[in-house]
Amino acid sequence: MKTAVVCDSTAYLPKELVEELNIHMIPLNIIFGDESYLEEIELSAEQFYEEVKNRELPKTSMPAIGSFVELFEALAKDYDAVISVHLSSGISGTFQGSITAGEMVEGIDVYSFDSEIACLPQGFFAIEAAKMAAEGESPQTIMTRLEEMKKTSRAYFMVDDLSHLQRGGRLSSAQALIGGLLQVKPLLHFENKVIVPFEKIRTRKKAIKRIVELMKEDVSDGAAYQAAVIHGNCKEEALAWKAELEEMFPNVDFMFSYFGAVIGTHLGEGALGLGWYKK
Repeated sequence: MKTAVVCDSTAYLPKELVEELNIHMIPLNIIFGDESYLEEIELSAEQFYEEVKNRELPKTSMPAIGSFVELFEALAKDYDAVISVHLSSGISGTFQGSITAGEMVEGIDVYSFDSEIACLPQGFFAIEAAKMAAEGESPQTIMTRLEEMKKTSRAYFMVDDLSHLQRGGRLSSAQALIGGLLQVKPLLHFENKVIVPFEKIRTRKKAIKRIVELMKEDVSDGAAYQAAVIHGNCKEEALAWKAELEEMFPNVDFMFSYFGAVIGTHLGEGALGLGWYKK
């Protein structure tokens, strides 16, 4: 049985890896006023961070059902099944959209997977699925493995600028003002499929240190882990952090990624994230 793997654009997978593993990407939409862009195709992360400096925050939307149908129908010509991996259903309708489209397409079995997370930690599921598909594993075996991975999957995000959360309606003006005055750097994580505060920490340095402590609690068992350092337009700082982490945790394989337009709309410039799972 030949199985294809689809992942949405919010995984921000390295392009060379997408090509190497033959992962098919479906983009979410970024909407500035009357202008709509396909994330990662018509609007890069770099372009997005430039745009938002002088414009209102954009709106974001899931891929159209028709886009899913078109992709699945094209894949049906060469594949028997597709594993479709998506960002958490608690923050987007993308996962449900893939289910709806899968029921509309004939000639291919669609297995939709809710990663319950976002960004490269979501992408890890697609990478694993693609490797297993290349080895000829069945879709059922792949889905079982992805559910197993989910048990050790973690991600923590630090928001540097509270104004993005406030402008996006996720934080009141008073909270943003007080948070800014106190230099509060909220740590966020996924819980029950939605992004919620984990802890409020006073400074950026302490917030980064706390994320490292959380990782250490998990990876100190000496097992092999895969991790990702993720940044919101603060590449040099993130690369330096990645180098430090690689020295601290020799049993962890670190990848490097970014918060693109959709997730960057909510987290803002200067955000940092760290995600991992046990291999």
